[in-house]
Parts: sequence; structure tokens; C-alpha cells
Amino acid sequence: MGVQFYELVSWARRRKVFASLLVAVTLGIGIMIGTIISGRALATHGQNGASGASLLAVPDPITLSNSFSTISKKIGPAVVNISTTQVIEKPKGGAKRPHHLNDPFQDFFDRFFDSPDNGPDAERSLGSGVIVDRKGFILTNDHVIDQATKIQVAIDGDPTKYSAHLVGADKDTDLAVVKIDVGRELPVAKLGNSDGTQVGDWVLAFGSPFGLSSTVTAGIISAKDRATVGKQFQRFIQTDAAINPGNSGGPLVNMAGEVIGLNTAIYTGSRGFEGVGFALPSNTAISVYNQLITVGKVTRGSIGITFQEDRSNNPVLLKELGAPYGIVVEAIEPGSPADKAGLKPGDVITNINGAPVHTGSDLVNPIAQTTIGQSVQVRFVRDKIAKEVSMTVADRSKIFPQTAVNPEEGPDQSEEPGQFGLHVEELTPDLAHKLGMGKLTGVVVTQVEPASFAEDIDFSRGDVIVEVNHVPINGLADYRREMARLKPGQDVLFKVARHADNDRVLTLFLAGAVPSQMAQ
Repeated sequence: MGVQFYELVSWARRRKVFASLLVAVTLGIGIMIGTIISGRALATHGQNGASGASLLAVPDPITLSNSFSTISKKIGPAVVNISTTQVIEKPKGGAKRPHHLNDPFQDFFDRFFDSPDNGPDAERSLGSGVIVDRKGFILTNDHVIDQATKIQVAIDGDPTKYSAHLVGADKDTDLAVVKIDVGRELPVAKLGNSDGTQVGDWVLAFGSPFGLSSTVTAGIISAKDRATVGKQFQRFIQTDAAINPGNSGGPLVNMAGEVIGLNTAIYTGSRGFEGVGFALPSNTAISVYNQLITVGKVTRGSIGITFQEDRSNNPVLLKELGAPYGIVVEAIEPGSPADKAGLKPGDVITNINGAPVHTGSDLVNPIAQTTIGQSVQVRFVRDKIAKEVSMTVADRSKIFPQTAVNPEEGPDQSEEPGQFGLHVEELTPDLAHKLGMGKLTGVVVTQVEPASFAEDIDFSRGDVIVEVNHVPINGLADYRREMARLKPGQDVLFKVARHADNDRVLTLFLAGAVPSQMAQ
């Protein structure tokens, strides 16, 4: 009995040790599992953030259809922004302009200098153009540069604004050629044959709508040979590529990267894009360009007749006159080739140099493109009888002198313009006190001419020039001496004091390169 009790006690002890060991092992395994799970949870928390969202990664770029981008990279460098300034003389005795915040001394200047601000105003406009010759020849619209006092050209990626001069303009087609001198060869756009375009073809329109340079829009050719929206020698390519103010003069480009038109006009009731834009065909632009760079003007031939294409399209009229097709002559200019050849109103012209005449262009273009003094063969129908006659082509501007555009005379200059567009007066102590300039010495700007170098570098009326190229200016003598030392192309730095709206005097530095045409 004692032995059995001892064995029972020994067995219980062994069970207790085994149980303790089992519990210890279980706890150890639990701790390990908890540590692993906790570590994973911590890692997940660190990756996902407090909200549990996964971080985003930038994917690899995917190249989609690159036809448009390829053409844009090819043509874009040859498209320029054109800004113009036109100086408009105010009528004598006209009302003064309203006061501006940036001219707080308007009344003071009017009283002190007896010079109310009745000077000329500057009107500015923006447009586009396309470089067609590496030497800097640019095609644009005439209405972009018309009557401009100053033409400036900005090339994409080049911070310099280049002054351009007008080579020639043609108002009948609204085309012009300007040239810039950059000192290096420029990228050019290739001109294509506009006769190869088809309705439905994709096109890109380049330009600077609303001054937003390097803008490209896409569309299709909506129609060709639109003749009812422009002048006699304008027959447009119509497109639904977005064209807005500022696009004028920019190229319309086909999918071969060729310029097939120059953006010229839009049809709109809101002055904005409404899906109907017009571009002059490149073939017209090439013909005009070649004459402008050769002789500076476009000469067109004429035989001295007047007609209306819409009325000539009346089949009943043509039937009664005995012609299967053609253009009905409505008037003959006295002394013109048509008058000398015996043509009369009511004659129906059916052929020019053997080619049938179905439209006004079929009649006008071959005659206009004929060299003055050469002959054309004209076939016509009179009283249902066909006749043919040879006519010597004359200068259209002489036959129709009322349509020739004569340059307007520029405004009379009442006084010698100020140097660089700056008019200055001595800054006396009394004047400096009244202007709030303290004890400054120098010269005060009394007038800044529009479209001048002074305006370009941001001079304002009331500025006080205290230094020119780091040389102190104590009066008019110092100012004149330093200005006389400046040479064309030289950099010039003006140190200027300007009275701010908050009664503080600002120190400004206005700088630029002396323009050759203005240096004295």
C-alpha cells in the first residue's frame, strides 16, 4: 500500500512537470506567432498610410499616335509671334485721356509743363507668321502689319524680340512679307501644293491665338475654293481647326508636314471660334511672295471687264444668250484692252487661252497671271454666235485706279522726336519736392513716345533718371553728354527713381540695347 501511494505521487509529479512544460511550449509558440503577425501589420501600416490607401507609382510612358506631335515638332520652330504697334495721332483739341493709376502726376504735369497729354496713342495687335526662308523672310497677313509703326517678331524658345521691316504687302490677297535679321540661319517650314488638298483631309493650324504662342489645333478641310467670304482674289480653304484672333498669318499644315495655307479669317458672330475658319491657299501665297521679294509689290493683269459670278450662273440667262457656260460681261472700262478689242456688255466669255471658263477664277486667274504686255486669246459668245479675239493684257491698277491702294501720308511731325522716345526736363529742387522725390538730382521724364525704345524698356512719365551707365546725372548737361556717347547696339542701363502709389520712391533699373534706327 505504501509502494502504491508513492508511485501515485510520483506519477502526479510527472504529470505536473509535463503539463508545465506543455504550457510553456504553448506560450512560446503564441509569442512567436504574435510577433510575426504584429511585424506584418506594422509593415502594412507603414506602406498604406493612415487611410489604408496604397501609394501610387508613375507608370512607364506609352507612345500613342504620334502623327500630330511629329508634325508639331517639325513645323513649330518656324512659326513666329508677330506684335505690332501703330501710332495714332489724336485730333487737335481732342479730349484728354482718362487718368491712369500708373500716371498719378497727370494733372501736375499738365499744369507745370503746360503740356496736356494730347500726344499720340499707340494701338497694339498680335498675329502670327511662318518663316519660309532661312535668311529671315516671313509670310503673314497684311492685316497683321497694316499701318504698323513697329513690327516685332518673337521666335519660340528665343527670349529676344527682333525688329522686322516690311518687304511688301498685297491687300487684294491680304498677304505680306516681313524680314528679320538674326545673324544665323533660321528653321523654315516647307510649302506644299494646295491644289492637292481634299475635303476631309486632316490639317493642323499653328499660331498665337490671344497671344498664346506655340498653339496647335487640329481639324479637317471642310471645303475648298470658298470665294464668297473675301475679296476678288481670295479663294479660301475652309477648315474646322480652331482659328482665333492672333492666329492670323499662321500656317495651316497637312499630314505631310507641308504648309498648304495661311490662316486668315473666321466666320463668327462672337469674335471667337465657331468652327468655320479660312486659310489662303499656299499656291496663292507662293505667287504673291515671289513678286513681293522681287519687286516689292504685286502686279496683276486685266482686260478691263466687270462681272458678277453669281448672276452668270443663271442657266436661263446663259440659254437666252446662247452660251453653254461662261461669264457674262456687265461693264467695259473705256480705253481698256476689252474696249479696244470690241467686247460689249452682254457678251459671254467662254474660254481663255483655250481653257473653259466656268467660274470667275477661270476667267480672272489666267489673265491676272499673264505678264503685262503679253496677249491672251478670248473666246466669247454674242447674239448666240461664237467669236474669238486676241487682247494685250494691261496693268490692273492702271485700268482700275480706284482699286489701287495708295500709302496714306504719315502724320505731320510738329517737333523733333525725343531721343529714344524720351522727353526730359531738368529736375529742379522745387520740382523734386513737388514730385515727392526728396533731394534727388537728375532729369525728369515728361513724355514717353509710344512705340519707342523708351516705352519698350518700361519708362513712364514722371520717372527721374539719376544715372546712365553708372554715371550720375545731375542735370540736363550730364544727361545729354551721356546719351551722346551711346552707340547703336550698345547696352545701356538707366537708374531711375519712380514714385509708387504708396508714396514710396522705388529705385528701378531699365536696360536695353540701343536701337540703330533711333541712336543719335
